[in-house]
This record gives sequence, C-alpha cells and structure tokens, in this order.
Amino acid sequence: MRELPLRLPAEVQAAIRAMHPDLRHRVRAALDRIRAAPGCGKPLTGELEGWWTVRVGRVRIVYRRAPATIDVAAIGPRTSIYVEAARLLRRTR
Repeated sequence: MRELPLRLPAEVQAAIRAMHPDLRHRVRAALDRIRAAPGCGKPLTGELEGWWTVRVGRVRIVYRRAPATIDVAAIGPRTSIYVEAARLLRRTR
C-alpha cells in the first residue's frame, strides 16, 4: 500500500513548530506511522465519528483518511484536544 500525503492545516503546523524538539521529533515519527498505516490508533465516537486518534505521550493527533490524503484536524494535549478538534471541524463544515 502506498503512503498517502498528509494535509496539515496552518494551526497544526504552528502547533508542531511550537513543541519542544524531543516532542516534535516524536510527533513527526507518529505522523510517519499514520502515513504508512492510516488505521493505526483508536477510532473516535460521537461528534468526531469517522476520525481517529494517535497518542504521543500526553499529546493526541486527531486525523482521518480521505480518499487521496490523510487529513490531520488537530494536535494537542489530551485534556483539550477533542473539544478543540470538534470546534475546528464545526467551523469548517
């Protein structure tokens, strides 16, 4: 299976740039794993049904596989990421 390109919104790119270098390296490795195996992680339910989450320490990556890309909705701490991801997705609908 070929790797799909990632689509990272500006907010996600800024969040990655603002991370500590060690965490940034681990997040980029997780993004590479997602590209290689888009079904990794856990499926989300409720308002975020159809999206998946991958854990990187206390940080979560919320993403989904689109037909030709992998769309990353948000990256952030577990304490707030699901509320933030739902807010961002409501804004883009």
